Amino acid sequence: MPAATPLRCRTLALGLLLTLAPALACAGDGKPPDRMPTTKVTAKVDGLRLGDIAWLRRDSFGLDSATLARYRELGRTRFLDEQLAGDDSLPPQVAAQINSLAVISTPLGQQLADYQERAQQFKQVPAGPAKDAAKTAFQQYRRDIYLQAAQAEMLHAIYGSDQLKEQLVWFWLNHFSVYADKGPVRLFAADYEEHVIRPRALGKFKDLVMATLQSPAMLVFLDNEHNVKDKTNENYARELMELHTLGVNSGYSQQDVQQLMRILTGAGLLPAKPAARRNLFAHARPGLVHDGLFLFNPNQHDFGEKNFLGQTIKGSGYDEIAQAVDMIVSQPACAHFISQQLATYFIADQPPASLVDAMAKTFQRSDGDIAAVMRTMLRSPEAASIDGHKFKDPMRFLVSAMRLTYDGQPIPNAVPLVNWLRQMDEPLYGRITPDGWPLDSASWTGSGQMSKRFDFARVIGSGRNRLFVDSGDPALPGVPANPPRDAPALRDSALYRDAIAQGLSTATGTALSQAKSPMEWNTFLLSSPDFNYR
Repeated sequence: MPAATPLRCRTLALGLLLTLAPALACAGDGKPPDRMPTTKVTAKVDGLRLGDIAWLRRDSFGLDSATLARYRELGRTRFLDEQLAGDDSLPPQVAAQINSLAVISTPLGQQLADYQERAQQFKQVPAGPAKDAAKTAFQQYRRDIYLQAAQAEMLHAIYGSDQLKEQLVWFWLNHFSVYADKGPVRLFAADYEEHVIRPRALGKFKDLVMATLQSPAMLVFLDNEHNVKDKTNENYARELMELHTLGVNSGYSQQDVQQLMRILTGAGLLPAKPAARRNLFAHARPGLVHDGLFLFNPNQHDFGEKNFLGQTIKGSGYDEIAQAVDMIVSQPACAHFISQQLATYFIADQPPASLVDAMAKTFQRSDGDIAAVMRTMLRSPEAASIDGHKFKDPMRFLVSAMRLTYDGQPIPNAVPLVNWLRQMDEPLYGRITPDGWPLDSASWTGSGQMSKRFDFARVIGSGRNRLFVDSGDPALPGVPANPPRDAPALRDSALYRDAIAQGLSTATGTALSQAKSPMEWNTFLLSSPDFNYR
């Protein structure tokens, strides 16, 4: 049977959208599309009920055969225990692919020195054609740094064995958002994901806050590197309380922001030039703290007494920062805010107050143990709801489509994934403002967004894409060229039968029956509201 043309496939996919428009229109209020009338709660496929599938779709970015097999082997309780242990192992080929990226394999200090040297060389080129060429080369160098960092996160998300942890890595990257295009932030992005967020995604929340506070990416993005005594900058202090920990209208005052700003004075970056470093270490007063590129410089710290959140903090240097963070994360408002954000991302745009309260109690009782909070959430009745309540943002859509379509098959070229996510308006490290990408469904259901999803559903479902060919970029790891592949036959796969088929709506089933080729069938499935809800 001849393959469907892109125009026909797109036209029919758009027809599916119009047929199911009422269901999509409900995305803003968290209501899922109507299910097939014959679907029952007790429906069961090879040991898995609809409730199991619904729960797994919350626990993971998207289902693959390995996830289903592991769940069948362990059962929900032991499976959750394993996920909360945080073992984010990767297939050997994917791990090697990530480790071959220069932004992963090269020490951050060495990367920074190289970046600064290239930037200096570019500045010294005289105006004219040579300057234009140097500018193009430097821009390409910066682009390659970003592409590598984004590829590493995309590959982790798709192939990571601990899908709960992978979702949390993305959630925390978005919660503690940084913008790659500001100064050298892109240079720090891979380190931020790999060494700041990932090791603490399931740990104590205050450790995560402290790690992001000391990270070069955050120090540069929110300007605390410029926050020194007698020349202060309150950007980070404000966002640390408003966006990262307490939330708006949680009882803190502008005076608290200014006091926290004073507490944070001197927390910045190690000087770039060796001579400046030697001078610093030779003349710093006691209390200097140096960890990687992070530097607490007591010479730039305001040692005056502060009154923060109703308590007095004596001027002691770096210890003030740890004391302030401990005070912030111990606030009931912090427990509620973080629980609300997690439940909004994983459960529903407006999660039940009872669930958020239960999670907040666990947060306070466990000293902010993220794994404990997640256990409370995922063992709740809301997490096992059969009807989906969340419309997938572009990251979830793309990762779940890849996991379903290729089912663990490694791809040698992840650059298209980065570009597709950018075209769907949710690029990694691409949010200009520090509030992160929206967590609600309504932000991702516009007509332009849906049109792009249909385009990429066709590209992913066709198999004829550049995921399996050489990127052609000499700055990226070389991969062998492979010929384009035919569309994977999703409708014939056990994964589709076990994880998707039993919950399809009548309208989607009707649309799938009209597909004229495997590519068209795949496109319809990946474009359907059933797949776009989790």
